[in-house]
This record gives sequence, structure tokens and C-alpha cells, in this order.
Amino acid sequence: MKYFLTLVFLLTAFFSAQAQVFAPADNMQMADPIDWEATVEKQNDSIFTLIFTATLDKGWHLYSQEVDEDGPIPTTFTFTSKEGIELLGEMEEPDVPAIYDDVFGMDIKFFKDEAVFEQQIKVLDPGSLIEVEVEFMVCDDEQCLPPDTVPFQISLESGNATQGYTDVDVSEKDQLQTQALDIEIQGWAEFQPEEEEASGYWTIFFLGFIGGLIALLTPCVFPMIPLTVSFFTKGAKTREKGLFNAVLYGVFIFLIYLLLSVPFHLLDSVAPEILNNISTNVTLNIVFFVIFILFAFSFFGYYEITLPTSWSSKMDDKASSIGGSLGIFFMALTLALVSFSCTGPILGSLLGGSLTTDGGATQLSFGMGGFGLALALPFALFALFPNWLSSLPKSGGWLNTVKVVLGFIELALAFKFLSNADLVEHWGILKREIFIGIWILIAFGLMLYLFGLIRFPHDGPKKKLTKTRFAFGTLTFIFILYLFPGLTNSGFANLKLLSGFPPPLFYSVYEKETEGPLGLTAYKDWDEGLEVARAENKPIILDFTGWACVNCRKMEEQVWSNPEVYDVLKNEYILISLYVDDRLELPEHEQFNYVREKGGIKKIRTIGDKWATFQTVNFKNNSQPFYVLLGPDVELLNQPVGYTPNEEEYLNWLRQGLEKFQNVAQK
Repeated sequence: MKYFLTLVFLLTAFFSAQAQVFAPADNMQMADPIDWEATVEKQNDSIFTLIFTATLDKGWHLYSQEVDEDGPIPTTFTFTSKEGIELLGEMEEPDVPAIYDDVFGMDIKFFKDEAVFEQQIKVLDPGSLIEVEVEFMVCDDEQCLPPDTVPFQISLESGNATQGYTDVDVSEKDQLQTQALDIEIQGWAEFQPEEEEASGYWTIFFLGFIGGLIALLTPCVFPMIPLTVSFFTKGAKTREKGLFNAVLYGVFIFLIYLLLSVPFHLLDSVAPEILNNISTNVTLNIVFFVIFILFAFSFFGYYEITLPTSWSSKMDDKASSIGGSLGIFFMALTLALVSFSCTGPILGSLLGGSLTTDGGATQLSFGMGGFGLALALPFALFALFPNWLSSLPKSGGWLNTVKVVLGFIELALAFKFLSNADLVEHWGILKREIFIGIWILIAFGLMLYLFGLIRFPHDGPKKKLTKTRFAFGTLTFIFILYLFPGLTNSGFANLKLLSGFPPPLFYSVYEKETEGPLGLTAYKDWDEGLEVARAENKPIILDFTGWACVNCRKMEEQVWSNPEVYDVLKNEYILISLYVDDRLELPEHEQFNYVREKGGIKKIRTIGDKWATFQTVNFKNNSQPFYVLLGPDVELLNQPVGYTPNEEEYLNWLRQGLEKFQNVAQK
């Protein structure tokens, strides 16, 4: 198991490497730094050479066909139609040395200015029409564009190569459906995006800080506090020097955890739907489910998940041999490595939570910063006030109790990731009541453990039940009682305190009147909902949501459930809920190639593909939840909003839209 975490990081790096940097959501103009050209060179009557030339703008580079799987997207050539020809050998590319890439942290072959690729073919039928798709990814020193595909049709008879899609490739249906996806919104010019509020960032900073405090109470970290502080305060020549070193040690701990989030900032300027695609990716959610299960049983004491001991030994040797500030840095890095068996699962929760919301890398940085600060503070504070060390409780069995409790929490969180995958794919294996039932069983196991009725491998000799364990056991029992109404088909099943964690109320084992949130009638198709709004002459609330969107569930179950809000939504508006992460395939006749303004296509194959593109094209936004109030003539009634947990504020926003609609109707 000691190399397991290495695998986790590689998996995370794989998904990160595929996160392509794109212009921010408020600037949807796409960069176009590369041009492709295809030519045919005749060697003899049967042997031809296909030549593909990429010309790049200054500062941009194109990646080789030979790239490690955890690196960027390689350039690939796919012959979608090659009847009448035989490929001779592999596609040849320029011979360039691999150069270290700061973005991906590895040696990579890439091309600047121009790259020429050649493929020899043997012609069996001179009248053949060859179709080739070139998939590639280009980057500069700061950003990468999303992988793109350029198709070519090559006629051997004429020697002409046509780039892009012919009438056959992009049909009239594709063009019509592309146009239909781009709606004309009246009053859009009045829309001015609000500045992003920082309150959410400080919330996750605080949660990260709490996570760091919890990590301090684990057997891997807590015993290190007095040992490390004593080393600095007693080992230095002067007290001032010892204090400085201890504080510097704490600063380095903070910086190390903050720096762990830096690679994920690749995700903050990605193609509009990529963050959502990653957070709702079924494979990724299942990977996190398995990881959290393994973390949980590690906390239970059945095995330890650690980084390779050679890593920590190497850092320890460097700390001892270098000395000075750099040596202190390596000491801090050693602590981060050796304590990973306890801090890793907590950090995993923070990472998983950030990737499954719309916060992305910025929230992750705030969370990591809070986590690192909580770990660093004790080393600095106890160095400044060494007398406080005597007030610390002694290490003992209580530290293992903390780990086991964390194990139960990890186990509960694991099923949240499995639930995300289940919702997106509509498997129906974790309906709301089944999910809540599993949490009840986990909470019941935790209660039995706290009351001393079940034990785990590293628990010490059985002792009299302490007041602390009894208190937490009682709280767990109260939590179980709170969960039980969630199993019923009653008005008490909402469980507002847990909104966002269980599946939505309508994803139930019980038969519901509608498939909308809280029993509301929700149209899941724009055209259908618009038709109803026009027939009933009612305004529209356009709800861009997601099956795995936590804040969407919070809005529905905490804000929409407010009687006044619910009444307005039910009686005054036509609700259109568009799920941008729905992986169900569209019927074949509804699938099409979305033609981008500057060329290239996006394949619209799933319901989520369609509505995610619909959102970014028309509203220049890719976050969920995202609410837009429109009149039946598609006029914007007020400024769209996102996550708005304040019931009164959201109700006023709804009423403002109604007032604007009524004023327009009277004119």
C-alpha cells in the first residue's frame, strides 16, 4: 500500500493534464494560434507521401505524438476513411529533443514556429478519397487551449486536400441545429456581470483550517509538536535564533501545502465546460469513491497508506546536510511526507470537494492555505511561548480514537462520490433513501465504536467510557434520529441541514408526481419550456443545474423550499431546468456537430453537451447553479444570479423579475 498515494497523484495529474486552459467565462473569444495545411507528394505511381504542416504563432508550441499519458494531449492523426490505400510505417515527425516543461513538470517533445508530419502510403485505388482527423493541443508559457480537431479530405486523383468539413461532414441539419442553439436575448446589453464575491473563498479557507486542526490531533502529527519545538528552541545558539527558526519552519509548512494547489490553477481558465466535466466525470468520481474507502480502512487501522519511505529519508538527509533556511525547508517537507498517512485522507476530502464544486483551483488554494496555516501555527506559537508545551495533553489512545472517527467520516463521504456517478449516469442504485440508509448504518457503527461496543486493531486496552466519548456518541445517536425521516415519503424528508449531500428529493424510491425539485413542474428542454411559457404568458426561470451540483441541491432544498419562494416558483414562473452534466446520449437524430464561429466543431452527443454549450454560447457563463429570468419573448428581466443562499435576497430577485415582466406586458 505504500505506493498507493503515488498512484493517486498520477491519476489526479492525468485529469489535470487534460484540463485545457481557455479564455475566462466573461471573454468567450477563442484564440487561434495555429494553422494546418495538408499536401500530397507523389513518389511514384503507387507510393505517395501525405504532408501535414502546422504553422504556429510566436510563443505557442504544438506537442509531439510521443507524450507520456500523464502529460499534455499528444498530436494524433486518425484515418477515418482509408479504403484504397495502405499505410506504410508510422507518421513521421520532426526530430527534436525533449525539453523540460514547467507546466507539466516533465520532459516533453514539442514544436515551435512550424512542424511537418509525413505519412507514406501505398495506393491501391487511385480514385480513393482519404479522410484524416488531426487532434492536437497547443500551449504558450501561460496557458493551453482545449484539444481541437481539424479534419482533412484528400483526393489522390486531383492531389487536393480540403481542410474542414465539406457538405457531407457538416450537414444542413448541423448548421440548423447550431443556429437553433444560439438564441437572441433581448436586453442582454444591460447585463453586467457582478464581481465575484470572496466570501465563499474564506468559507473554504475556514473549513481547510478546521481540517488542519483535525490533522493536528492525529498520531502522525501531534507527537511531532513538542519534539520539533524543543529541537529548535534548545538546539539554537541563541533563543532569538531558535524562535526565528521555529517560526520559519511554520511558514514553510504553510507554503508547502499552499503550493500543492498550484498545478490545479490550470483548471481555472479552461474550456468553458471542462471543470464541470471533470467534477462530474464518472470515472473520476468512482476513483474518489475507491480512494476514500481505502482511506477509511487505513484510518480504522487495518493497514497504512504512506508515501515511499525513500522520499522522506531523502528529504531528511537533505535537511541534515544543508542546514540554514534551506535545511529548515526540507525539514518542513519531511514532516509533510511522513505525516501523509494521516493528513492525506483529509487533504483528499479537500481536493475532492473542490473538484466537485464550481470553485476550482482558487477555492482549493484557499482551502490548502487554511489547512497549512492550522498545521503551522502550533510550531510557531509553542516556540514563542514554550511554557505552553506543558499544557498539551499526552499522546495516547485518544489519538487513535480521532483517526477511527475520521475513518467513519471518510466512509460516509465516499458514498457521496459514488452518488455523483449514479446521478449522472442514472443507474438508480443510490436513490435518496438508500443513500440515507447507508449513512444511518455508518453513523450507527460510529455510535457503537464511541460507546466502546466495537473495537479496531490499534485500540488500546478497554477502559471505562469517558465523558467525551459518551458525549460524542450521544450526538451521533441524535444525528441518526435526524436522518430517519429522510427514509420516509413525508414532508419531513427534506433534511435541510444536509442539503447537497444526499441525492435530490425527486431521485427517490417512492413514486413522485413530477421529476422536478420539490415536486415542482420542471421542463428539461428549452424549446418545450419556452412553448409552455408563451402559451400561458408567464415568465421563465431558466435553471442551469447539474445532477452532481452540491450548491444546486442546497438552493433547491434550503431556498426553494421556503414557502414564499416555492409559491412564486410554482405559480408565477415556468421552470426550465437544464442539466449540464447529464451523460445520457441524445437520440441519434438530435446529435449534431456544433459549428464554432472560428471553425472547428464540438460534437453534441449527450444531453449535457447540448445544455452546457447552450449556456456558454448564450450567457457567457459556465457555473452552476445559474439562474436567468426571461420573458416569453426571450427578453432578459433582470441580472442573472448564481448561488444565492439568502432566502429573502432570492425572493426579492424573483419578485423583481415579475415586476419587470408585468411592466413590459402593460406597454
